[in-house]
Amino acid sequence: MVSSIRTAFNSNFTEQKYEEYIKQLNTPHPGELEFRVAETPVFCDRAFKEKILSACEHIVDVIVSPKFKEESARAIPTELNVPGESALSNFIAFDFGLCENKQGELEPQLIEMQGFPTLFAFQVWQDEVARKVFDIPANYCSYLNGFNKESYIKLLREILLKGHKPENVILLEIFPEKQKTRIDFFFTEDYTGINQVCLTTLFKKGTKLYYDNNGVETEIKRIYNRVIFDDLQQQSPEVQEKGKILLTDLDVEWVPHPNWFFRISKYTLPFLHHQFVPETRFLSEIQQLPTDLENYVLKPLFSFAGQGVIIDLTKEDLDKVTDPENWILQRKVKYADVIETPDGPAKAEIRIFYFWKDGELRPVATNNLARISKGKMIGVRYNKDKTWVGGTLAYFEE
Repeated sequence: MVSSIRTAFNSNFTEQKYEEYIKQLNTPHPGELEFRVAETPVFCDRAFKEKILSACEHIVDVIVSPKFKEESARAIPTELNVPGESALSNFIAFDFGLCENKQGELEPQLIEMQGFPTLFAFQVWQDEVARKVFDIPANYCSYLNGFNKESYIKLLREILLKGHKPENVILLEIFPEKQKTRIDFFFTEDYTGINQVCLTTLFKKGTKLYYDNNGVETEIKRIYNRVIFDDLQQQSPEVQEKGKILLTDLDVEWVPHPNWFFRISKYTLPFLHHQFVPETRFLSEIQQLPTDLENYVLKPLFSFAGQGVIIDLTKEDLDKVTDPENWILQRKVKYADVIETPDGPAKAEIRIFYFWKDGELRPVATNNLARISKGKMIGVRYNKDKTWVGGTLAYFEE
């Protein structure tokens, strides 16, 4: 995106550097990095950073408004409404496509958001390794708002632990050892001391929840939740039955509470009105369908990882929808072929991390990840057998 930096990076790139990059990323936890890492970071100038953050702050204004909880109440499926909801979502992530507007100018466009964690810990290590292997300009930083490795980890620890001993806080997931993002779980352990625990191993006594901590029955006082309920519903009946423990009254704190996964999600998009947020409406509330359906995308409210999204939309697709209240119609954005690579240009998305410490009036932007794609959509399944694609991070001009 910054042509001078891109030209210099590509000119200095070698396959040997990339091999060293991947080797060092894998060194602390060999074999746990399963997703593809792109050959390059994304470089954004100060003006583009300010555009992204202006959109994020607009969304935050909506989320912190007094009426947001009432407006988002219907987002939570009745059968998945977990007791003990917290007052705020400690973690929020905003996904922006790097897009081209009608004037041919580069701008961010919001794609999705989530009141849910992402690769908060792995990105710390990725930045360290990228700076060792590649020539990253000194005035470009992956962190935001003046954060650095130390202050970022400090805030992450404060939010996750909230004064509890690490052994009483767990990272909860379904079969964490099988998750493609499990590398982040190991770095979370490194930076915070909390254990990763499988949902199927939990047990309760009364309202208290426990896990086996290396042979010691240990009470869980706080849960760093990584369980996506849509994923849980795809599991075997036995696992789903075990998951019902989360729907009972538990004497635990959540970080973030599962209900925020639904509140801050695609469901929130129709409430947003900003130049960097594409027009989005609930399908059930549209009186007159657009005549140019080719310029829209249809998305299910309750799915993740791009599942169920219809890009090449037709009237027939809409006629098949039996539950329009669970779908949104969003105006398409035009991803820009903005990343120059040796074998053709690539598209990119940037995910901005927001951390919200209990007691604070607003969350704060802290860090990011990025994904580079040459396929029709962002994601591994659309980029098989391609190079200069995959997970990475953005460096912003300070």
